[in-house]
Amino acid sequence: MKALIKLIIIILIIGGAVFGYQVMKSNKQPAAIFTIEKGQSAKTIAKNLSEQKLISSEWSFRLYAKLTGAEDKFVAGSHELEENLSIRSLVRSLETEKNINTDEINITLKEGWNLQEIAKYLNQETAVTGEEFLAAAKLEKWKAKYDFLSSIDAQTLEGFIFPDTYRIFKDANADDIIKKALDNFNKKLTVEMRSDIKKKNLDLLEVLTLASIVQWEALDENDMKMVADVFTKRISQGIALQSDATVNYVTGKSDRRPSLADLEIDSSYNTYKYRGLPPGPIGNPELAAIKAVIYPTPNDYYYFIHTEDHKAYYAKTYDEHLANVAKYLDN
Repeated sequence: MKALIKLIIIILIIGGAVFGYQVMKSNKQPAAIFTIEKGQSAKTIAKNLSEQKLISSEWSFRLYAKLTGAEDKFVAGSHELEENLSIRSLVRSLETEKNINTDEINITLKEGWNLQEIAKYLNQETAVTGEEFLAAAKLEKWKAKYDFLSSIDAQTLEGFIFPDTYRIFKDANADDIIKKALDNFNKKLTVEMRSDIKKKNLDLLEVLTLASIVQWEALDENDMKMVADVFTKRISQGIALQSDATVNYVTGKSDRRPSLADLEIDSSYNTYKYRGLPPGPIGNPELAAIKAVIYPTPNDYYYFIHTEDHKAYYAKTYDEHLANVAKYLDN
């Protein structure tokens, strides 16, 4: 028994020494801007710090914050952090308002937004007007600056403005924002993904075009992969995509089921009227939608519907599809 107690004491002493070392040692990290969102927990803050490589031990950070009572004192905002901070110094910085950077703001470009929607958002939330953004989002302006744009035949950057949260200066211009989004796209489209696109004889613009449709038609990542395969089969067999999302892109509406009049609109983006893919993306897809097109889930279905309670129903034949519509949608 005495031996066990002695062992426990030794373990506690060693553990305490390791913890103390973790708290006091300087981390090899650069000066950085770290943002704490309002209401974020100490656990989330520690995770974000670790992902940005600003700490080496989430456990040590959280324990020190708890022991010192700092976990409820972290100040929301963007903190300017000096380089090589210890956990103790880092915690102090994050609970001090004077370290908050007020020259920058966060902007969030949502998955699936098209250029017009992004322009409207930036017009409301930044110093950039919608007109300035749309003028700067011409593909020709950026074509020579990014390899992945060099062979793209399009007028605008629709499909390439990667949806994400970006940290920008309050006086950032349209070019600054677009560069951040294109740099992010360049980073997220991995070497492996680019290689697989070529192996499958796919064209990047076509991948993004289909991904932008899948983005709006599918419920989640698993459904994206199913829907991507359904659409791919329909294209290969000359069956019209009949995507409501493409019709909404033409009308500017967000109807779950476009009207009969909308379905008759003569536009190359109307995939009820014209077979194959539309001329280009109808929005800017997230990574999951892009991956779904590159790596779809093989299935035997040619039709699908989604109900208001967010359930997917697939069908192999048109008759099965009509039965699903009658059962799950018409009521």
